[in-house]
Amino acid sequence: MENPVKIAFFDAKPYEKPFFDAENAARGFSIRYREARLGEDTAALASGYDVVCAFVSDDLSAPVIRLLKDAGVKLIAMRCAGINNVDIPAAAECGIPVVRVPDYSPHAVAEHAVALMLALNRKIHKAYSRTREGNFAIGGLMGFDMVGKVAAIIGTGKIGKVAARILRGFGMEVLLYDLYPDEAFAREIGARYASLGELHGKADIISLHCPLTPETHHIINAECLAATKPGVMIINTGRGGLIDTKALIDALKAGQVGSAGLDVYEEEGDFFFGDHSTDVLTDDVLARLLTFSNVLVTAHQAFFTKEAMEAIARITMEGIADFAAGKPLKNAVAAKRP
Repeated sequence: MENPVKIAFFDAKPYEKPFFDAENAARGFSIRYREARLGEDTAALASGYDVVCAFVSDDLSAPVIRLLKDAGVKLIAMRCAGINNVDIPAAAECGIPVVRVPDYSPHAVAEHAVALMLALNRKIHKAYSRTREGNFAIGGLMGFDMVGKVAAIIGTGKIGKVAARILRGFGMEVLLYDLYPDEAFAREIGARYASLGELHGKADIISLHCPLTPETHHIINAECLAATKPGVMIINTGRGGLIDTKALIDALKAGQVGSAGLDVYEEEGDFFFGDHSTDVLTDDVLARLLTFSNVLVTAHQAFFTKEAMEAIARITMEGIADFAAGKPLKNAVAAKRP
């Protein structure tokens, strides 16, 4: 494929452009940044482009992918790790490879998860609001020492492992769960793998770091929340669908869950990554979550560090360059066989 490769960049944010432009400076690809999200009504904007660069909030369902094929798109480059919004079998059927960024900065996401834990534990968000108003009373701000407490890490990929190391550094007992246990890692850091039942019964903090699959959908649900220690803290920097949000709200209301830190939300697509401060919040479930003083919701920003953005731009553009040169695609996503 001769340069310049033409890239249709959907759901573009102002903070992304400098990183991708810097990475593209030596490549000379033609990038058209569009604020519009990819969907059935915007897929025609990809007509005449070789590559579509998309994000987690874009719609890459089968109908959209077929429209991209008709538009002449030859590659889908996801500038993220999560691909649950992409119909991979449909892409394979249409002959369009899909590449992603499987590893940009596990430290960024793991550190954000721990930041949520610390903020919730020590009531930093409450203290900030009080002192801004001249209130320096500390009643209601009591936390707990994390040393000696039990943290459960569900999902021990690269991010989960970094989180586990950090929490072991705090002197916490760390229990691990993964469908594919890494026993050598557990021994190295002084942690151990356990069943979900044991995690629920012992953990003071449960942190989710697994991908969203049919097996992990609502891995935190009413049944498991009822089995947790009263006052447990739930942290999710993975995918919103890992938690049954209505069950979480019920557990928060009952006091079974003591606090929750959520960087993702099941139905975040209509709200996250945009400014809706002057809009009426029409999602009743999200609105209810935001009323709890012991819930922190951040805007799917766990990945958002300078180092991570540099890596995302580099890996995305390397994948496009390899495709243009006819090289093997090392970050290609294979369609699973039925």
